[in-house]
Amino acid sequence: MPGLVSAQNPANAKPLHSYFRENDVKTPSPLLKRTPSPSKCNPRALSSYKTPEKLPIDEPSPDNPDLGPFLLKLARDTIVSGDNPNKALDYASRASVSFERCSGSGLELTMSLHVLAAIYCSLGRFEEAVPVLERSIEVLDSTDGLDHALAKFTGYMQLGDTYSMLGQLDRSISCYESGLKIQIEAFGVLDPRVAETCRYLAEAYVQAMQFDEAEKLCKKILEIHRNHSPPASLEEAIDRRLMALVCEAKGDYESALEQLVLASMAMIATGQDNEVAAIDICIGNIYVSLCRFDEAIFSYQKALTVFKSTKGDNHPTVASAFIRLADLYYKTGKIRESKSYCENALRIYARPAPETATEEIAVGLTEISAIYESLNEPEEALKLLNEAMKLLEDRPGQHSTIAGIEAQMGVMFYMVGRYGEAQSSFESSVAKLRASGDSKSAFFGIVLNQLGLASVQQYKIDKAAELFEEAREILEQEYGSCHLDTLGVYSNLAATYDAMGRVGDAIEILEYILKVREEKLGTANPDVDDEKKRLAELLKEAGRARIKKGKSLENLLGSNSERRKKDVSKRRSGFGFRT
Repeated sequence: MPGLVSAQNPANAKPLHSYFRENDVKTPSPLLKRTPSPSKCNPRALSSYKTPEKLPIDEPSPDNPDLGPFLLKLARDTIVSGDNPNKALDYASRASVSFERCSGSGLELTMSLHVLAAIYCSLGRFEEAVPVLERSIEVLDSTDGLDHALAKFTGYMQLGDTYSMLGQLDRSISCYESGLKIQIEAFGVLDPRVAETCRYLAEAYVQAMQFDEAEKLCKKILEIHRNHSPPASLEEAIDRRLMALVCEAKGDYESALEQLVLASMAMIATGQDNEVAAIDICIGNIYVSLCRFDEAIFSYQKALTVFKSTKGDNHPTVASAFIRLADLYYKTGKIRESKSYCENALRIYARPAPETATEEIAVGLTEISAIYESLNEPEEALKLLNEAMKLLEDRPGQHSTIAGIEAQMGVMFYMVGRYGEAQSSFESSVAKLRASGDSKSAFFGIVLNQLGLASVQQYKIDKAAELFEEAREILEQEYGSCHLDTLGVYSNLAATYDAMGRVGDAIEILEYILKVREEKLGTANPDVDDEKKRLAELLKEAGRARIKKGKSLENLLGSNSERRKKDVSKRRSGFGFRT
């Protein structure tokens, strides 16, 4: 009889919760400090426009050609002075209306729209900034000259940033791609300014877990450095760290280590001690992935010493090093040391340094929660995740991050048998991921699988079947039909079909699972033998289908639970919890 299982990660893959950690390069993640896009609207740059110092009193009409430049200057001056932003918003809005009505150039209208959108964003009114920026892009033709092309490029990048703050990463990436295309047409593919935009887009790809696309851009960036940058430049070192992050995410740890060593050498040459320490943390992470634990401890301790001496004992970078050591000591079976380092990090987050960002604390709490989860302390893990949620609730651009935390909380609730709360957490996570455009990602498919499991525990079988079917479609598209995650969803779907009386469909799925496992594992593998027994049992029951009494849901789950106890030590779910 088929049982219900959680989707599994590949043997060498990082747990999904690790993608919600603070990476060591600047990424568009809502948990990290955003760097400005390569081209942003700067009100001070408007000083090149010749604007009247004051408007003639007898010509207040919106059709007055001097009104738009005058109001735009007022908006710019108000922003620079730090006065009431609503007043600046009024000036910029009226300036845009005036430019629309007059026969002014599209460039002037576009600049006023960029200023107007920037003010909307500064007020947290991101939805209202979107149509303004879309209009700024529409009024320009990039073939009308370099100024028009660059203004359109600025509009796309600013719109991409705005979508990112709204949590709509797919639309954000689309805008960055359009901006990059215009910039390449304007400057050529090997221009250093193109490298900056490529880096920005690559970081967005990393956030969206589109690592192949990110790798292509990283290679292009390094090619530009070879043509324009001096050997071992600071910019090249930064981009090698990004390339290392991509290689690590793809499981190519040796290449990641090579890139980090080259980046570290460049940082050492320029005297960037703190950057060298940050790279040492990354190198330690790679050593852990390669099971070179002694070398990892050395790298972490080396970085910790530098952070303490240069930033102080209560700096978040010190807490981050403590977390790395805590995770490492857990992996090597030194539980007491692991807990001690977790407690040290929590003391720093309880009384952080004044400049510590709220998002940085939330990242740390999420990482410590993952360690407590591994230590089989789900209640403590839930407490930390809840604290991280509260820190991020009112922060803009945190939709995807909060969705990830809610998914992890759902896993914790499921582990302790609080299935109703697990279902609520998963449903909230799914809603946020749909709204942010992540509804086709592998992570979304795995969250759907977990929601299906919670629905089964609530005896909502029809709903569970729908969720497993959607998860199957996504994982087939992202991973293929032979991937362990996909097979796990197949097994869940077969169990659900059997509970619904769709025995034929369940048998068909189980036969496919058995076929794949035989091809991948061989016929003598215990898992294959187990699948044969499950299929034989279902076929036996199907032979007397007219009088068949459906196996209860408790038995379905129970048989699966007993089956999977055998390999609990070697398998982890897609969220990093033991099944």
